[in-house]
Amino acid sequence: MITSFYPPVRTLMGPGPSDVSPRVLSAMARNTIGHLDPEFVRMMDEVKLMLKQAFKTSNELTMPISAPGSAGMECCFVNLIEKGDKVIVCQNGVFGGRMAENVTRLGGKLVLVEDSWGSAVTVSKVEQAVQNHPDAKILAFVHAETSTGARSDAKALCGIAANAGLLTIVDAVTSLGGIEVDVDGWGVDAIYSGTQKCLSCTPGISPVSFSDKAVEKIKNRVEPVPSWFLDTNLVMGYWGAGAKRAYHHTAPVNALYALHESLVMLLEEGLDDAWARHRLNHNALAAGVEAMGMSFVVDADDRLPQLNSITIPDGVDEAKVRGLLLQNYSLEIGAGLGALAGKVWRVGLMGESSTRRNVLYFLNALENTFSELGVDMNYGVANKAALSIYQQ
Repeated sequence: MITSFYPPVRTLMGPGPSDVSPRVLSAMARNTIGHLDPEFVRMMDEVKLMLKQAFKTSNELTMPISAPGSAGMECCFVNLIEKGDKVIVCQNGVFGGRMAENVTRLGGKLVLVEDSWGSAVTVSKVEQAVQNHPDAKILAFVHAETSTGARSDAKALCGIAANAGLLTIVDAVTSLGGIEVDVDGWGVDAIYSGTQKCLSCTPGISPVSFSDKAVEKIKNRVEPVPSWFLDTNLVMGYWGAGAKRAYHHTAPVNALYALHESLVMLLEEGLDDAWARHRLNHNALAAGVEAMGMSFVVDADDRLPQLNSITIPDGVDEAKVRGLLLQNYSLEIGAGLGALAGKVWRVGLMGESSTRRNVLYFLNALENTFSELGVDMNYGVANKAALSIYQQ
């Protein structure tokens, strides 16, 4: 007989989801009300206002999509691309590849700018691609590549696009709330994120934002947006301004309570302080990892503080280590994807998971696991190295 499900208590330090704040879980348990209830509509307006602050934008078309980050990605592509549009996509990991697939599925002409996994997008390559394809209409890239832990220079890439008259689509799934995201300052035209990473919220919602230029392109499409559910012209009837909203879909009411609370928490902490917390905890983790004798895939200047790709030592069974961490410490870390599968562990320090406690807990658990497996490693130094960062 199937009975109620009670999940185990885990410490989530993988590539997502991250730990969820008790405040957010408590918010989800509040009474469900109708998705057209005046009080819910009032809360919707607060969510939009806080998302604008988190994205650092004044874009009116800023809202949460009632689906995970992959749907946010598809929302941006399906609204802005028409058949025959030439789109330059930067790929330096798994999620750039997903962008490219969106272009081809929508009938666009794909121009791929490739970089090695673990590297940032090379700005000069993008400049050359834009020069070589003056008829391109959109530049798409991943700001924070979750599969590798690399951060690309969004400001520079958006500047190249703007100078050439291209719109930009930016993946900020792992960056929003963890590092600087400045939609208006960088001139981003379409951006999407997810709730389950640095926002310390549950999975299932994707914040998006579109510039006035992007909205103009959407309004002037020759063909209708091929997705009914993700057509922003329709969705904004529900998420638009004013107290009266047109029914579009039944919004995930309690999940939006959770997003509201997570954004309240982010703004209480302050964006600058949230970014600084992620950076401090990364620096401590890096000091401990390197003291043990391990290294990172990504160069320090391009490394994400919230997603750390650590090179697996020679001869170590990476899956066994992850299994023992889960079994013995209820600690989850992530495996490598794509070209980095079997070569790295992906250790997340995102949102609620980005704490001094988690850094020290991970280093201690990893060292104990290495000792149990007889791995040749520098022992007794990781926590001391990390603590030296916190004590500075």
